[in-house]
This record gives sequence, structure tokens and C-alpha cells, in this order.
Amino acid sequence: MLLRTILAATTAVAALLVPATAAAAAPDRTTGAGTVATSTTTTVSANPVIVIGGLIGVSIAYEPIAARLRADGFRVSIYQLPGLGFGDIRESARDFKTYVDQVRASTGAAKVDLVAHSEGGLVSRWYVRFLGGADVVGRYVSLGSPQQGTYAANILKFVGLGSCAGIVACQQMSIGSDLLTALNDGDDTPGALRWATVRTWQDELVWPIDNASLADGATNVLIQSWCPLRVVGHLGLVLDGTTYTVVRQVLTDAAVRPNCFAL
Repeated sequence: MLLRTILAATTAVAALLVPATAAAAAPDRTTGAGTVATSTTTTVSANPVIVIGGLIGVSIAYEPIAARLRADGFRVSIYQLPGLGFGDIRESARDFKTYVDQVRASTGAAKVDLVAHSEGGLVSRWYVRFLGGADVVGRYVSLGSPQQGTYAANILKFVGLGSCAGIVACQQMSIGSDLLTALNDGDDTPGALRWATVRTWQDELVWPIDNASLADGATNVLIQSWCPLRVVGHLGLVLDGTTYTVVRQVLTDAAVRPNCFAL
């Protein structure tokens, strides 16, 4: 029984914030950023959109949501967390700042919009709050990001295998960590940007699920509040059609009304 518990716990943390894979071409850079892909259709927002991956989230896994955005006319790039997100979230945020500067320089855009999955939501929030991102981000939407932490991050500790198997980012995503205490001290939504979060009842990795929300005026969307029969897991948030309708509405400054029948 103990062995079964340990194996289950190890699997859960190994899968922490890992997105499902998709058959598509990966961006050129593998240690921090993707290329900026410009659609040939009319863009619906002047701001380039950066899709930010999560822990162990390789760039190719985010091509499905990037493809949806491109088809709708957005200029899109994918940012893969340095070291696949195992390291210090604050260091990842500094690397992300450099990448944002590169995107703005290459596109000539004054601002960017962010679509962040899981750990990527914390990396980009740290950038916005502490590294000047509030001045250059227009819209922010997170998908299953443990904004207030998750008990899943400490699961190995409970079965006697140490805290997150020594993974720094996992430790920082545990409820009450020093990083989250600093990040959530005061205003959750600084700056003039539009803040939004998406969460799902079936999230296997963010416990409790309300910890994927933000306070202070953010638009917080629980998929099942709108679509009770919709089944979306943590990894599925980057693939789900209903979730994408929320993303698109946020990026176009539309009222948020998820389409429960979107594929």
C-alpha cells in the first residue's frame, strides 16, 4: 500500500503542470523562447500574444492554442520556461523579461498580451509586478495557474520523500511559500492591464481549485459554472475549445461568455 502511494505521488509531481503534446513544429529556441509567427490574416489586436508554458512544458505542446490564435488573426509566439521551469521562478521571470523585450523589438509593438499556462502564470505575474511588466502588458489570462499555491506541490513531502523532490519551482508553488507570500502581498492585479484567470473543477494539480483565481478585480472564470457538463483537466486547458473562447474574449476586450459547445 505504501509503495502504491509513493508511486502515485511521484507520478503526480512528475506530471505537475506538464501539458499534453501535439504534433507541430517547435520554436527555434529551446531554452527560453519561441519565434514570433505573424498571421497573414488581419490581426484582431495590435498587441502580439505570448503563450507561456508551464513546468516541463515543451514549446510544441502549446502549438494547438497558438494555432487557434493565429487562425483568428493574432501574432503569436510561444515562450518555453528556461530549464523547463524546474528552477527559481524569479530567475525565469527575468529571462521572460528579456524575451518580451525581444518580441517588442521585433514586432515594433509597445505592448504584449499574455496567455499563461500553469507555472507560466506565476512567472509572468512576477514579471508584471516586480520587473516592470505592468507598463508593457495589455492583457493577462492564466490557465490553471496556482496563483495561491497548490497542495499538490508538497505531495512527496507527505509520503516521506522530501519537499518536491528538490525541485525549486515546485517548492515555490506550495501554499505559503516565500515566493507566493511576496507575490500575493497586496494588490493581486497591479497596473492598468486586464487580468483574467480560467480554472476547472477537474484540475488534478491545483488543489483547491479556487487557488487558481486572483482577487482585486480580476475576471475569474470557472468553466463548469458556465458549462456544468464540460470535462477539462489541468493539461486540457490548453486544448479545450470552451477555454479558448474565454481566452479570445479576454484578448479582444469582449464580455466573457464561454461557448460550451466549442470544439
